[in-house]
Amino acid sequence: MAASDADARRLETDAVAWGEGPGPACRRTGRALGGTALSGTVARQRWPRYAPRALALGCTHAAALPIRGHTGPVGALVLLATRQTALTGDLMALGQSLADFAAVTLLREHEVEASRTLAAQLEHALTTRIVIEQAKGALTARHDLSPDAAFTLLRGYARSHRRLLTDVAREVVEGRLDPR
Repeated sequence: MAASDADARRLETDAVAWGEGPGPACRRTGRALGGTALSGTVARQRWPRYAPRALALGCTHAAALPIRGHTGPVGALVLLATRQTALTGDLMALGQSLADFAAVTLLREHEVEASRTLAAQLEHALTTRIVIEQAKGALTARHDLSPDAAFTLLRGYARSHRRLLTDVAREVVEGRLDPR
């Protein structure tokens, strides 16, 4: 949620909580909602809490444009006018360009976050694998076992003591545990 000022941000945050206003309506349908006069009967009936709050902020008209993701709308760009003239077609087109840019930015941010999560998981898996391999090597050397037999010993100890394999392996590497 972002807004041009704190009052507009509170209005839009409340609109989402209420499930009313141009933003939630646009997000539900995935279609643009043209400039609606907030003092009109339609706005007051459709948005009984939103319209009076927006009018109190000095807004006269509201519009919403869909922010589209791969599978449908992921949000809406709400435009609020503070003059008596409706939002023009040019402003709506510019607004949709901004909404489309926001969609691309949000999708890229999601992809970056997914990549970070995957990298952290892979790093953890690699670290885990390294300590297990070190423990296998230590047991192989200490007890003249094959690597497979050393792993079976580690895994069996961890399971029978209900412990994480990596914790058991770390203790073996540090010389604090001999699972035999």
